[in-house]
Amino acid sequence: MLTTAQVLAQNNFGDTRTGGLAGPMGLFLIVLLGTATVLLIRNMNARLRRLPDRFPQQAGSTDGGWADTTAVDPTDGIQAQDSPTNAPSGPQQR
Repeated sequence: MLTTAQVLAQNNFGDTRTGGLAGPMGLFLIVLLGTATVLLIRNMNARLRRLPDRFPQQAGSTDGGWADTTAVDPTDGIQAQDSPTNAPSGPQQR
């Protein structure tokens, strides 16, 4: 009969000696991802520094901004028939 200490002491996770590549491969992937992240952050910072402080206004825009623009009707005047959304489909209990 097995005691609690013997059950807990058993290695139920497979043979750990043949799979010795998992630790170094995991470390390599973590270092690789960390290096890629650092290089991406440096690249984006360099690109942001090269941006101008202010962008020139577009040729056709007005100083009023978005408030002066007119809205266009996407339906182009076509009226669709509305269908009832909460139409009863049979006897309802109240």
